Amino acid sequence: MFPITSVISSSFSEDRNDVTVSISMTGTGGGFSNFFCPNMTDINNASREIADADIEQCAENSVEPVEFTIATDALTVVTHPEADWVDCVTVEELRELWREGGAQRWSDVRDEWPDEEIEFFGSATTSGTHEYFVEAIIGEEETHRTDYRGTERDRSIVQGVRGSQYSIGYFGFAYYDENPDQIKALGIDDGDGCVEPSLEAAMDGEYTPLSRNLYIYVAKESLERPEVQDFVRYYLERSSTDLVNEVGYVPVTEDVRDENLEKLDRNIEEVTA
Repeated sequence: MFPITSVISSSFSEDRNDVTVSISMTGTGGGFSNFFCPNMTDINNASREIADADIEQCAENSVEPVEFTIATDALTVVTHPEADWVDCVTVEELRELWREGGAQRWSDVRDEWPDEEIEFFGSATTSGTHEYFVEAIIGEEETHRTDYRGTERDRSIVQGVRGSQYSIGYFGFAYYDENPDQIKALGIDDGDGCVEPSLEAAMDGEYTPLSRNLYIYVAKESLERPEVQDFVRYYLERSSTDLVNEVGYVPVTEDVRDENLEKLDRNIEEVTA
């Protein structure tokens, strides 16, 4: 979410030099629990839907979250560019790679793969990407492995994977899209053949189960302030444009954009009436 909000806030600031937009990078869960729900920020980016625990914490602090869908992402699994033994993995193999107690060496997954120890890089547990990956790949019967290098900074995952020939990692498509020559994206086989991650495959619904919606959550009470109204409207109006596409995500349709703007207007009317 950070790349989208960064480019939109920068564009907004060029038009509105009377408003300062302050952005901090953290995971979705950390954003909710440490900033948004304690009523310290007006907006929370989220790469997953708000959880019941988040809603309860927000309610304790009289924060009412308003959800807006602003893009689609293709969560991307990557390896070192010289990992020529693997181009595609099944969902079952991906689960074996990332579950607690799972594969330690590439040959643990397929006999013909190198008998080399795997180095794992992934999202921190506070990240919405981590939570979505657990839901889509690991499932309820297993847990995500803990012996990996977890971080909320996706560019650190890029650096880790490109620095180790036998590594594997995952993050949002935008971070692969800006480094296609430094890391290698793997196709995913969900039972109907291998599909490589792309904006087109995510938009068409072919890239399963790792395509996901991205959101912003706005504190309804903050919509009393004109500058927050203006920024959110600016954000939603541009969520259907190439501005989102240029940073590696699928823009929402014009219908979704219009529904978001109608929801915004309803909530503004309710808090300012």
